[in-house]
Amino acid sequence: MRLEDYALIGDTQTAALVGNDGSIDWLCLPRFDSASCFAKLLGTPEHGRWRLAPRGGIRAVRRRYRGNTLVLETEFDTDEGTVRIIDFMPPRQVEPDLVRVVEGVRGQVALRSELAIAFDYGTATPWVYRHDDGRLRAVAGPDAVCLSSPVPVDALDHLITADLSVGEGDRLAFVLAWHPSHLAPPPPIDGLALLDDSMAWWEEWAGRCRYDGEWPELVMRSLLTLKALTYAPTGGIVAAPTTSLPEWIGGVRNWDYRYCWLRDATFTLYSLLVAGYEDEALAWRDWLLRAVAGEPDEMQIMYGPAGERRITEHELPWLPGYEGSAPVRIGNAASNQFQLDIYGEILDAMHQSRRAGVPHEAAGWDLQRALLETLEGRWREPDEGIWEVRGSRRQFTHSKVMAWVAADRAVKTVEQFGYDGPVDRWRSLRAEIHRDVCRHGFDPDRNTFTQSYGAPHLDASLLMIPLVGFLPPSDPRVAGTVDAVQRDLCHDGFVLRYRTDTDGEVDGLPAGEGAFLPCTFWLADNLMLLGRRAESRALFEKLAGLANDVGLLAEEYDPVAGRLLGNFPQAFSHVSLVNGARNLSQQGGGPAEDRRQAGG
Repeated sequence: MRLEDYALIGDTQTAALVGNDGSIDWLCLPRFDSASCFAKLLGTPEHGRWRLAPRGGIRAVRRRYRGNTLVLETEFDTDEGTVRIIDFMPPRQVEPDLVRVVEGVRGQVALRSELAIAFDYGTATPWVYRHDDGRLRAVAGPDAVCLSSPVPVDALDHLITADLSVGEGDRLAFVLAWHPSHLAPPPPIDGLALLDDSMAWWEEWAGRCRYDGEWPELVMRSLLTLKALTYAPTGGIVAAPTTSLPEWIGGVRNWDYRYCWLRDATFTLYSLLVAGYEDEALAWRDWLLRAVAGEPDEMQIMYGPAGERRITEHELPWLPGYEGSAPVRIGNAASNQFQLDIYGEILDAMHQSRRAGVPHEAAGWDLQRALLETLEGRWREPDEGIWEVRGSRRQFTHSKVMAWVAADRAVKTVEQFGYDGPVDRWRSLRAEIHRDVCRHGFDPDRNTFTQSYGAPHLDASLLMIPLVGFLPPSDPRVAGTVDAVQRDLCHDGFVLRYRTDTDGEVDGLPAGEGAFLPCTFWLADNLMLLGRRAESRALFEKLAGLANDVGLLAEEYDPVAGRLLGNFPQAFSHVSLVNGARNLSQQGGGPAEDRRQAGG
């Protein structure tokens, strides 16, 4: 199935992907970054899935989220009638539960449930037996699940099947509950009662939203997705709930995104604050400070949901990959890269949160000063850059711009909030970096900034230059860079991060990837700042139109094949949608304008 065919359900500690065929094809338990229980998304049904659907032919399928919740309902029309499947994961208190409610809508419909449990990414076939309380229990190593079924089930190895028939007004609930295998199973729960509780929980959370501009449904769905991708115990937000969904079908750019990137900090903070979610913004800010605490030289670009540092990358050769796109990777080696831009993202996120009135502790400023001291000694070094290249390090222009942001926000913190620091030295550092970027990162013959010093390549990250206040939108170098990106990096209006067809010259990987949706949102933001508001709106609406039938976006898009690519759903794409909607709203003063005015 295409990514567009999947919907997300989750409990704010892990999540599952549900296909429009009634099959749950991806689920990791008990956390986002745990080993999978269902991995058909990257393999075959034998690698784990749970399909619950009509036995006969299906004439039509409709689905939607119930109101402003993460409770998904899918209706199947058959010759015999109509049946509704309601899938959700109750917002968690202790351990995860997966609930599937079957409702008869019209006629009498026969259904079949096929539950294939395969722990540890499809390699651990569980021992299945009937527990004393009547539920089926499946155990393998540290993992166990219990199945509560409203109808008799048959078990053959790891495959558990059931046949049922529902008529109009019937309501039946299946519950799959995970627990550590060395502990007794949790007590059985009432799936129907949990449905009402889950609806109320999500609706209460959605009701706190203060966004009242255009596109309210898309913005609300994006905010709900961000909440679903939040690891509630710590406040960390994972980039996506999936791993190894390819950036190009059949390609090797398949990465594990079930971690928290520091780079997303400022954009995420803005999207939460402008929507009225101060508690979530504070939790994200605090996660950020805890994650980077320690020696500045040991700072990573990404961490686990609870701030874990060790996320070693390795491949799973037994999984063939999504549509044959191998390898499937677990962990992410980019966590060990040196990426200069994250210093700017951290200092900027802290500065913007102060401007928004988020409470701060003195210890947080001490940490930021330590990071800036490290930056002073390292900003001239080459790095792997924002796109985490796996080739040689370079003097990436965007990295230097974000080093400038770090110095600029430190100066602003002293000037605007009275914090203590060597502000004259930081002003000199800021000016020195600015001169360096303008001298070495700009090509006057083409009137555009370039991806790295002394190289001709363009890069969509250059669109950040006006967004962070490095140069004002009125500077002709900004307009020239925007024009160059539109001319050389756009396909049907969608922005490529950079050209990959350079024999690995840029990033050390084979060519082939889709257009990057966050970068295309940045282009819309640039057009708005340049006063080209009609173009900006048209591009934003084109991007919004890529969301699937339940409002979800991936990381990338193939404009030729007309399909979403990359890990799904992607937090950064939804963050960019929220901020872009605010930028274009009638209220004005959106994140692009606000963040730009904070610098300079």
